[in-house]
Amino acid sequence: MKIIPLKEGNFSTNKTKDFTLLTDENKDLIKGIKMSVTPFLIITENDVILLDAGIGWKNENGETVISEILSKENINPNQVTKVLLSHLHKDHIETVITRNGNGFEATFPNAEIYIQKRELDFAMENQGNHSFDFDTLEKLIELDNIVWMDEDQGQITDEISFEVVGGHTPFMQVFWIKENNETVFYGADNLPQESYLKYHLAYKSDFDGKKAMELRVKWQKEAIENHWKVLLYHDLDKSILEF
Repeated sequence: MKIIPLKEGNFSTNKTKDFTLLTDENKDLIKGIKMSVTPFLIITENDVILLDAGIGWKNENGETVISEILSKENINPNQVTKVLLSHLHKDHIETVITRNGNGFEATFPNAEIYIQKRELDFAMENQGNHSFDFDTLEKLIELDNIVWMDEDQGQITDEISFEVVGGHTPFMQVFWIKENNETVFYGADNLPQESYLKYHLAYKSDFDGKKAMELRVKWQKEAIENHWKVLLYHDLDKSILEF
């Protein structure tokens, strides 16, 4: 199994969820919550899997950072077979679509896109919530290759399992990818940074902070016992924790 962090950068975000790229020049001047945005590409013998899809940040040439990294890794977007979305906040879905002169198209045309249906329902009931980009979301759900999920847990393949756990959002789902003797765990925004394991806090930014905190305690114990690799979507410095 190969794990490729697709880090778009470190950002500061404000109350209206606007993202500002942090640079050496501005990082000490900009206020707000600081976080990375790091989707992950997992390559197994059977699949090329994208775990969440970032904010669509572009480099100086107008190319998305994710596309730039994939190109450096000699991976074509056509090779991606599955896109697994933990939840539908705008910093987790943007690069699933590509806007063009004719409207938009699927960035990963051969990939099945796995979306929790109840998470979509929650998003649509919260029009005006700054955490969602409804223009992107409405385009995303028009794509042909969506797999709508409505079970609480299960297997996507023999290698990929999921569970709807709530916490950060009511129906956020997490994923395990297992191949040979290796287990990768993605807890998304319930476990976005290493510091969340050091300080057992219920965060007000979560829909149910107490539940997210309890899940982290449980996962940390399991990660130690089973030697998981834990993927950190929002950690400024570290993308993967190995237990």
